[in-house]
Amino acid sequence: MGPDIVFELKSARAGYNGRPVLFDVDLVVRESERVAVMGRSGAGKSTLLSLLYAQRPDRVALVPQASALVKPLSVFHNVYMGRLDRYSTAYNLRNLVWPATAMVAEVRKVLASVGLEGEIFSAAGALSGGQQQRTSVARALYNGRPVLIGDEPVSALDRVQGSNILNLLKGRYETIVFALHDVHHALEHADRIVVLEYGRKIIDAPSSALTANDLLRHFGGEP
Repeated sequence: MGPDIVFELKSARAGYNGRPVLFDVDLVVRESERVAVMGRSGAGKSTLLSLLYAQRPDRVALVPQASALVKPLSVFHNVYMGRLDRYSTAYNLRNLVWPATAMVAEVRKVLASVGLEGEIFSAAGALSGGQQQRTSVARALYNGRPVLIGDEPVSALDRVQGSNILNLLKGRYETIVFALHDVHHALEHADRIVVLEYGRKIIDAPSSALTANDLLRHFGGEP
């Protein structure tokens, strides 16, 4: 990879249980790019993001699909998990049982940025779908790594709330790759848009060169 290249795929192929999902995908993501990956359900978006994450797991903060929270645990603990690998096992176990005051303050500040500071000690499973998604975003923010990969990070939020969260992520991360389903979010928040169809890349262009109709032709959804 070149010095400014964060991710690079060359003729990438992937599949599950013998079923091909991606076919000969070339993709380069450079530092400070914000790339939206779009496509219908089953087009290969999550698989593509997984290939990218596997290249740089030590540099990536991840917002996985469907939030991936440990629902019996509190919101605090789910966000704290964003940094589990930075601390010793003993320190992490201590914070599971008796959270340090400084850690609680740090996590509360991050939760405030997504409007969830009041839920810090609520069980994650008791939250609404949108609140769980914002908890997952908070965990990525707390993670602190320099690159973000988000798999539908605002799918459970309305368009205004989703736009606010995407602006928050853009304020924290210069390099972002996120799968999005809302064409308006993609056009507003990404510098570049990649569209997958049946596992193949059919569009890879600056968002400034595309319109909503260009995307809806392949992607579908509401205008």
